[in-house]
Amino acid sequence: MNSKIVEPTPFGPVALVWDLVDGDPKIVRVLLSKPGSPAASQVRANFRDARPASCREIDGVAAAIRRSLAGEDIVFSFDVSALATRPAFQQAVLRAEHAIPRGRVSTYGLIARHLGKPGASRAVGNALATNPFPLIVPCHRAVRSDGALGGYQGGPAMKRALLEREGIAFDRSGRVAVPRFHYS
Repeated sequence: MNSKIVEPTPFGPVALVWDLVDGDPKIVRVLLSKPGSPAASQVRANFRDARPASCREIDGVAAAIRRSLAGEDIVFSFDVSALATRPAFQQAVLRAEHAIPRGRVSTYGLIARHLGKPGASRAVGNALATNPFPLIVPCHRAVRSDGALGGYQGGPAMKRALLEREGIAFDRSGRVAVPRFHYS
């Protein structure tokens, strides 16, 4: 297992944990810094065997993450991730979330309905809460059905800031103010 710290970013360092999968470098986990828990500390705590290392492909992902967090419109390919290691339902949720374009949001319930599982909004939320590839899969684009933010691995302030950078407006109560949700 290897790790690369991406910095500087407007949201603090981001850690990429990666490994060779069938001979290709694949992101296993993206760790976002949050108050009291910098990305490098999360690597040390959760991936004790990870050693600092990189390669051309991982450097490319790191540069794209840096540009994305600076506000550039980046669409990441699933090819950089170890998506196949995830359970089938989570893969489906992550693919649906990945398909939500910049500047749009959806709800956990609408994603569940899109996947043919109309009662599975909580399961969708759990799949996104454990998304190992935040930013690569932009899980900040899923909100609650009432427009409230819901959770995010980087914290609510980062989720809101990412959405605002993508042009999403908020009302006075802090809920997203969009005319229509994606998948509705």
